[in-house]
This record gives sequence, C-alpha cells and structure tokens, in this order.
Amino acid sequence: MNNMPLTVKRSLELLGLCLAGFVIVVGSQVIMPLLLAFFISIVLLPVYRFLMRKKFPEVLAISLSLLLVIIITAGILWFVSSQVTRLMADFPAIKKNVMLHMQNMGEWITAKTGFSTEKQVQFLNQQSGKLLNSTGAVLGGTASSLSGAFIFFGLIPIYIFLMLFYKNLLLRFVVLWFPASAHGKLREVLSETESIIKSYIVGLVIQITYITVLLGGALMIFGIKHALLIGVMFGILNLIPYVGALIGNILGVSLTLTSSQELWPVFTVLITIAVVQFLDNNILMPRIVGSKIKINALISIVGVIIGGSLAGISGMFLSMPVIAVLKIIFDRTEQFRQWGVLFGEEKPKYSPFLRLRKRG
Repeated sequence: MNNMPLTVKRSLELLGLCLAGFVIVVGSQVIMPLLLAFFISIVLLPVYRFLMRKKFPEVLAISLSLLLVIIITAGILWFVSSQVTRLMADFPAIKKNVMLHMQNMGEWITAKTGFSTEKQVQFLNQQSGKLLNSTGAVLGGTASSLSGAFIFFGLIPIYIFLMLFYKNLLLRFVVLWFPASAHGKLREVLSETESIIKSYIVGLVIQITYITVLLGGALMIFGIKHALLIGVMFGILNLIPYVGALIGNILGVSLTLTSSQELWPVFTVLITIAVVQFLDNNILMPRIVGSKIKINALISIVGVIIGGSLAGISGMFLSMPVIAVLKIIFDRTEQFRQWGVLFGEEKPKYSPFLRLRKRG
C-alpha cells in the first residue's frame, strides 16, 4: 500500500467512501440498530463490570444492565406520552386559536395584496383536495415506518445482550486483523473510543434532562401552556447538532402560537430558548462532555445531513459519535491522517502555502 502512487491511494479512498455510502443505504435497517446497540453496550460496560466484580453470574449482570436502559427509556416515553395526551385534550382550544390566527392572517394578506378572503379560501380548498388525494400513500408510508420502528427497537435489546455476552469474541476478531506490532496502538484506539462514546452518550442523556427542566421550568414560570412538552421536544431534537435546534425552535413557536390567541408568548418562548441554548452550548455541555470530541462545525453539519440522507432520523442522531470514532482512527493512521485534520477543530493561523512562498 505504501508503494502505491498517491493518485491511486486517493482513488481507493474515494472508492471506499462511495462503497461505504452504498452499503449504508442498502443495509441501513440492519446497520443502524447494530450501531446504536454497540454505542449503548459501551455505555453499559461500567455497570456490567461492576456487577461482575460483585460475583454476579454473567447472564444476570448483562440482564440487569439491560433492564436499567429499558427502565430509563420507558420513563422517557411515559413522560412524553403524558405531555402529548395533555396536548390532545386541548385540541378544541387549539382549533379555535388556529382559526383565529388564520382569520387575522387572511385579513392582513387582503390589506397588503388585495387577495380577497374568498380567493384565499378557494386556494386553501384546492390544496386540501390535493392533500386528501395523497393521504392513502402517506398513511401507507407511516404504517411501514411504524412497523420498521418496532423492528428497530425490538432488535436493539437483543443486540445489546449478545454484544456484551460475546464482547471478548468480538475483541479477538478485531485483534486478529492487525499484526502484533500494532496491538499497542489498537488498545489505545479502543480505549479512547470507549471513553469518548461513554462521555458523549451519557452527556446527551444529561443534556436532555437539564434542558427539559430548565426550558420547561422557565416557560412554566412565564405561564406558557405545554411548557414541559416544548422543553422535552427541544431537548430531544437538540441531540441533532445545529439542525435539531432550528426544528425545535419552529415546533416550540408553532405549539405556542396554536395554544394562545396572543403573540407575546411566542417571543417569550424564542427568548427563553435562546438563553437556555446559550447556557447549554457555552457553559453546561462543555463541562459535561469535556473537550474530548473536537469536531468542527462544518463537518458536524455535513455529517448530520449525510447521515440523514443515508439512514434517516437514526442516521442523524448517530452521525456525531460515528464521526468522533472515525477521527480517533484517522488521527492514528498515517495514510488517513489528512481526514483527521479535516474533521478536527484546530484551525491554522496562516495558509500552508506561505511556507512554500518563503522557501521559494
């Protein structure tokens, strides 16, 4: 490999990227549950090791570790479903508020453009007809998505159990790929990968909790309806770097607008979200996760978009830990070091071409 021309090496790298993308697209329903189970199993390793040190049988130690994840997940789902139930109970008031806002908007459009209310209603009816014609296809897609979600989350506990049970076998498989001279560097890569994934995943769980408490609590103090639902939605969506925060703002404003006949709650929600996000980005999250994951903003955004394009929502959520693991590997591999530089945060003060000018 070292004797290959540079152009051949780069061609093979690009071909490998294209092949990896093709494999992810074709096998996303298999790869994404495995990847998520792998990350969760790494987070559970300290619990599993603690129980093993206490002389628990291996199967029982794995089962108790897995039960902890199931209890936490069930608690989150129960909390979200209870808030959605309260939202559905306010549906008559929401419908009334939506009609009021649409009427005000219609009057504003008429005053500014001369587009009469009758024409606006006719336009909306036409669009509603087109929407109804595609309802069957949408419902069919939703049904398939729900069935896929049940399969996705049904397989994850099984994968976690088996990965913990066969962890030494999997490690041996990885070790056999490398010569004995590279085992020291391999141990370093695996150790740092485990550390980063644990700090990142645990940090995200803590982040969801404090954003829900801070944002939901502040909005409750200001008297905003469905404050906790806005908080938990923004906390979960904030797991998607940059893009999730934008979607969370839109959903928070939309939910507030449909729950009130006034506009001041909307500005209250926007300002509160901005303050909480500032605290999260600059004070809380850096202290929780630390400075271990050093990925620049450009690669983060591109990674999220590519992950969503290749594997949907699960790809967006898993893009950052995957990029972090790849950076660890790239930084310790001579032939891929340039990719590690591309992923990193270190920005050179001067152009590298200045050295060439000085030499010339």
